[in-house]
Amino acid sequence: MRTLCASTLIGEFFVIGFAGLVAMQLSDVPTATVWTVSGIAMLLSIVLCGMLTRPGGVQLGWALQIALIASGFVIPAMFFLGAVFAALWWASVHFGRKIDEAKARWAETEAPAAG
Repeated sequence: MRTLCASTLIGEFFVIGFAGLVAMQLSDVPTATVWTVSGIAMLLSIVLCGMLTRPGGVQLGWALQIALIASGFVIPAMFFLGAVFAALWWASVHFGRKIDEAKARWAETEAPAAG
């Protein structure tokens, strides 16, 4: 699960950065505010990559997805991009857990054969 979720978060890092550039040009929000919010969100996306296996890591990822969708109130295109990344996040968590379960089952069947 960690690899899929981390890949999604890295993609979000870049999208948030580009959205900050767009917001700086197209919105009435002060530049300092745009970069403070964007910077915190970008930092959170990177920090979450290391927190995915810890309690609350996935839930913080969901909070980031909600914030990304809510950024659509500043840049309307972010409603769409936020929804796309929320779907990617769901898929990463859902299928990542299935992959982890399959790896664990495979390890259980291979362990007796190796010993």
